[in-house]
Amino acid sequence: MKILVAVDGSSYTKRMLAYLAAHDEWLGGAHQYTVLHAVPAVPPRAAAVLDKELLKGYYADEGEKVLKTLRTFFAKQKLPAEFLNKVGPAADVIASTAEKGKFDLLVLGSHGHSAIGNLVLGSVATKVMAHCSTPVLLVR
Repeated sequence: MKILVAVDGSSYTKRMLAYLAAHDEWLGGAHQYTVLHAVPAVPPRAAAVLDKELLKGYYADEGEKVLKTLRTFFAKQKLPAEFLNKVGPAADVIASTAEKGKFDLLVLGSHGHSAIGNLVLGSVATKVMAHCSTPVLLVR
């Protein structure tokens, strides 16, 4: 099974990883893992005046802050994984990657906002599920 694991480095990501580690059916050599982190884009006006290499380095550094911990987790579990760092709105990046990569399952942690909270604040998980046909395992 091809599994896309979307992460943001928050306590919700840690809770989702703990859930995966506690359930043998989700972690194992039979699965192929891709770990995805979406770095918010620098506003266009600011990006226009920044050196392209500096901006590229910023995105790489911000992504690595999150992915470093995940590399350790997957190494401890003795599971090979591909690690992706993409730039853009999290929901769009996650949904697009899941669709284009033809993943069998998308796993992500949720902040657990109420329905009213989602209306006011929006929710990455809600947006992903609305724009993606890949099955989603949402861990709260």
